[in-house]
Amino acid sequence: MTSTLEHLLALQDADTAIAQLEHRRDVLAESSGLRAVEAQLATIESARLDAMRRRNALGGTQKDLEAQIAVITERRTAIEQRMYATTSSSGRDLQAMNEEVQHLTQRRAELEELELVAMLDQDPIDAELAVLAQRAAPLLAQAETIRSEMGEQQREIDVELARAGAARSAEAAQVPTALSDRYETLRTRLKGTGAARLIKNRCDGCHLELSSGEVERIRHQPESDVATCEQCGRILVPV
Repeated sequence: MTSTLEHLLALQDADTAIAQLEHRRDVLAESSGLRAVEAQLATIESARLDAMRRRNALGGTQKDLEAQIAVITERRTAIEQRMYATTSSSGRDLQAMNEEVQHLTQRRAELEELELVAMLDQDPIDAELAVLAQRAAPLLAQAETIRSEMGEQQREIDVELARAGAARSAEAAQVPTALSDRYETLRTRLKGTGAARLIKNRCDGCHLELSSGEVERIRHQPESDVATCEQCGRILVPV
C-alpha cells in the first residue's frame, strides 16, 4: 500500500505540475505585456475607423457633387450647342435658353464650391490618419516581437506539458481504479488537490494542523487503510 500511495503522490505532483504549466501558458499574454499593447492598438484602430468613416462620408459627398456637376455641364453644353446651331428659334426661345445656361452656370459654381469644401475637409482627416498610423507602427512591431517571444515560450511549456503528461500516465497506471476514482473526485472538488502529504502534524493540502491523536492514529494504521485529512477530506500520505 505504501508503494501505491507513493504513486498516488507522484500522480498528484504530476497533476499539480500540469496545472501550473497550463496556468503559465494562459497568463503569457498578460505577463508579457501583449494585452496592454493590443489595448493601445485597439484604441488607435477605433480612432482610425472613426476617421475613415468621416473621410468616406466626405468622399461620398464629393463623388455625388461631381456627378451632379457632370450632369449640369452636359446639360449646359447641349443647350449652348442648340443656341449656336439654331437659325430658326425666336428671340424669346434664345433668351430662355440663355437664362437656363446662366442658371446652370451659377448652380455648377455653387456645387463646385461645395465640392472644394468637401475636398478640403478631407485634408485634416488625412493628417489625422497619418498620425494614427505613426502611433500604430511601433506598437505593431512591439506586438509582433512579443508574439514571437511568446511562441517560443509556449513551445517550451508544451514540451514540459508533454513530459508531465507522460509522467502522469505512468503513475496513474500504478494506482488502483477505486483509489484513482476517489482521488479524481476529491481533486475536482478541492481545487486540483486530491491527495496531500502529512508533514509532521500538518496537512500539506489545506495547511492546517491535525490533532496529535489523529496524527498518531494515521501513522500507526494498517498499510491497507487510506487516511484522509479531518480538516479538508483529502487523502493523506504520511512522509
